[in-house]
Amino acid sequence: MDIALLGGTGDIGEGLALRFAYHTNHEVLIGSRDPERAEGKAREYETELDSRGVDTMIEGGSNEAVAAAADVVVLAVPPYYVADTIETVAAALDEGDILVSPATGMDRDDAGFHYHPPPAGSVTRHAANAAPEGIPLVGAYHNLAAGRLANLDADLGIDTFVLGDDEDAKDVVTWLTEDIEGLRVLDAGSIANAAEVESLTPLLINVAANNEGLHELGLELK
Repeated sequence: MDIALLGGTGDIGEGLALRFAYHTNHEVLIGSRDPERAEGKAREYETELDSRGVDTMIEGGSNEAVAAAADVVVLAVPPYYVADTIETVAAALDEGDILVSPATGMDRDDAGFHYHPPPAGSVTRHAANAAPEGIPLVGAYHNLAAGRLANLDADLGIDTFVLGDDEDAKDVVTWLTEDIEGLRVLDAGSIANAAEVESLTPLLINVAANNEGLHELGLELK
């Protein structure tokens, strides 16, 4: 299966790209508003993987080009770019494609990070409202530490959540994600529950910042 990471040059995009390419046989595509930047990052990721004995090809290009080639399109962009990014690639999406949103709205002050959803109630709902008709959107990866993902020496052994109103799309994202060694996917229900899941992200960041040795904090539920 082909996985496009729009904004795949950023932190969460890098972590997911490296993990998908390292642990699975799925094709990884890196997108950016700047195709040359995407191509350069793809070469960097290939070099890192080659140093670990993984010979793979990662394609880079514009967000529109990689979305057109993919089956699953991850919106690895800040929350305020999610809707615009979907609009940019909408014409490139085909029936059967799946959008995935890991974004969380947050504010920061002297006390730390705080959940700040958009008027739609959650970034996941905001993204689903922007998705073309017939293209399901799944919320996933909100609670994953980008640095831990990108560090291929780190054992994961953590849980993450999926949300969505299309059960088949959730099943596909679950299957893809659990191909990454050390990740377990838990179904958090419909998009109506997205605010509860997204609000975990600032909580985890604050806990990591205030407790020594937890800078790459992850959840493991028993």
